[in-house]
Amino acid sequence: MARLLENHRRYDLRDDLEKALNRVDFFRIFHTMALRFGFNHFGILQLGNENDACMLSTRLVLHDLPSGLAEEYDKRHRFGDSLFYKTLHTSIISSVWRSGDPGCANGQNLLVQLGFELLLSVPVHAAATGARYAVLFLGDGNDIGRSEHFELTYDAVCAFDYFYRIALSNKAGMGLTPRETEILKWISHGKTASEIALIVSVSEHTVNSHTATILKKLDVVNRTQMVAKAIREQIIQ
Repeated sequence: MARLLENHRRYDLRDDLEKALNRVDFFRIFHTMALRFGFNHFGILQLGNENDACMLSTRLVLHDLPSGLAEEYDKRHRFGDSLFYKTLHTSIISSVWRSGDPGCANGQNLLVQLGFELLLSVPVHAAATGARYAVLFLGDGNDIGRSEHFELTYDAVCAFDYFYRIALSNKAGMGLTPRETEILKWISHGKTASEIALIVSVSEHTVNSHTATILKKLDVVNRTQMVAKAIREQIIQ
């Protein structure tokens, strides 16, 4: 059920949220929201346990960051070491981060490592499960005003609520068959299509066909995203 009671205010986003049907619609909503408040990019993070080894690229469930930026970050840094990541697990207050903030030791300044000047973080959670997320807005501005901060935080909470209920919580498209799950497992181990074909005794064409189906069911666009989401959703270990 996408619609909410009339006393749930959505203000400027009301019409867009009522019409949103899929991840593409929400990508446009969050992207437009970021630009409207002077940010260049947005990202939605799923949080795990504080002490889990994690990579930025595998925690992003939706974003418009430059292609490959999160993956390159993961090659050089540990997301779990950043002060920003640690703070997400100790506070639910919306916060503003600047690249020049004091107190960030070497290896802890996420903004410097990503190449942005300003980050606004809005902690959110899924009402049905309690799973914790954060909506991020990144850019090159110097600061954001009090009223704009409050307005953007409210808009982000509203948009995430719809996004979770319509897109993230919909597991119907994840009904992988046992054979698809098996192929997904071998893909996660770095096996090529030809190698998987030999392991499971099918043709390479069949493996590629199964892979295309898995991509569609998991609503992702490449193997890296496919494996990351499968691990995040505990489809594979």
